[in-house]
Parts: sequence; C-alpha cells; structure tokens
Amino acid sequence: MFVNVYFVTQNSHWVLIDAGLPGSASKIKQIAADLFGNTPPSAILLTHGHFDHRGALKDLLKTWNVPVYAHKLELPYLTGKAAYPPADPTVGGGLMTLLSVLYPRKAINVPDIQALPHDGSTPFLPGWRTVVTPGHSPGHVSYFREADTVLIAGDAFVTTRQESAIATFSNLKEVNGPPRYFTPDWDAARSSVLRLRDLEPSVAATGHGPVMAGAQLKSGLQNLAWYFDETARPQNGRYSKLPAKTDNEGVTYIPPAPSRPYALASAVLLAALSAYTLVKRYRQTSL
Repeated sequence: MFVNVYFVTQNSHWVLIDAGLPGSASKIKQIAADLFGNTPPSAILLTHGHFDHRGALKDLLKTWNVPVYAHKLELPYLTGKAAYPPADPTVGGGLMTLLSVLYPRKAINVPDIQALPHDGSTPFLPGWRTVVTPGHSPGHVSYFREADTVLIAGDAFVTTRQESAIATFSNLKEVNGPPRYFTPDWDAARSSVLRLRDLEPSVAATGHGPVMAGAQLKSGLQNLAWYFDETARPQNGRYSKLPAKTDNEGVTYIPPAPSRPYALASAVLLAALSAYTLVKRYRQTSL
C-alpha cells in the first residue's frame, strides 16, 4: 500500500529487491514461502537505504543469512556512520509531505553489507544491469533487464503521487518524479530520469505505486523527462535551488531550512491527525 518490494527469479534461485517498511518482515517472509517454499533468497539488493526500503532488513537477516548489496554511496547510511539529509516538508503536494518530518532518517548498521560491483553487473542476476540513478538519495540505483527491458526503478521516479495520502492509499497510477519531501538533489534526479527514459523500458516496477507498462509508461516517462523542472522539482523548498552535498562518509553540506517553524509545526500536527483519520477510515472500509 505504501511501498513495494520485488521478488526476482533467476533460473533456480531468487533475489529480494528492497526490504519495505519496519514491521513488514513477517509479510515478506510469508510471500516468499508461498512463492519459493523454504528456499531463501540468494541476496537482498537495495535500490537505496531510506527507512521505507530498508525497514525490515535486519529482521529478515535474522532468518535469512544472505549477503546484502547497495551502492557504495549508500553505505554510510547503512553502516551506522551518517544520517540522511533532513526531509523537506515545505515542498507541498499533500499530507505525506507534511508528515515527512516524522520519517526516520538515522543510519542503521547492517553487518557485512557489500558495495555493488563497479562494472554495473548485478549480483546473482545475470542479464540485469545496475543503473546508477542518484538524486533521491546519494547512491540510489535502478535495476534493468536488457532482454525484455524490464526496469526496477526504486524511487528515481514513481507511479503514484507520493506526496498525497489520497493518491498513496488509493494507488492511483501516473508517472511522477521522486518523492519531493525526501529528494535532496534535484539536478541529479532530473539526470537520472533522463537516463532511465533513454533505456526505453517496456515495464517499470517502482518503489511506490503500481507496475506500469506499454504506451502509458512511455508517454508518462517522456513527459516527465521533458517537463521535469515544471512538474517534479518543487518551486520552493530547502533543496529546490541548492542540493545537499555528500561523499563516501555521508553528508557534507545541508542548505538552510526555510524559517517558518510555528506554521510548520501546526501543519504537521494537523497532518498527523488527518493521517490517523484517513488510515482508520481506510481500514474500516477494507474490513
């Protein structure tokens, strides 16, 4: 409902891509058991290390003693060294944006995590290419299968308007840029969208939203690439003009936050109450 993980089969084995929200390990393991029986994954590959893509990782590793891979520029946030840049709740777009100040951004420590290969190959997945797509996070990557042009895009772009709680919970399908509230480098994010557009994917499985394919994907991704600054990049916000800067050790520079603390605090409180009401109604409707 909020974030996707992917189970990728390759001959007689399989790989998990991303690890979902905290608390989702039991659901992920149950789906894996339904699909693959008692066979654990050969590895867990991350598109990036934000809380909603790594949340169940440590719990999964208690059951599955398997290697974990991420881009080298994500490692500071996955080895306890550094926190991600702060969220930006001033970028607009809806309830999820206002709530972003509450989302975890501190590092976790994943023992023995490994850097993805420098040559673009994807561990345990011959035929898949790792495409470096930073912007939403410093070491964000996507995974691309050349044979049938299937793309696992992470949050380089998404197929629902992630800033909106209504769009998120209803899974409305449309091509959008990366989630605004957690994207600290918009120039890099635009370059990454152009890179993925040029791959001409036939299918896109993104970190948020439903899988998209065919003409809808092609036109949506083309429009996003053409009008990225008008439709994806926020016109105002902490990172809209200046990016956060990072290196192999973590964050080295963060632009100053817009100075509206009291208005922002009130908006976040209202957003939290609204989110509670929305989730409660959604669960009642589902039952």
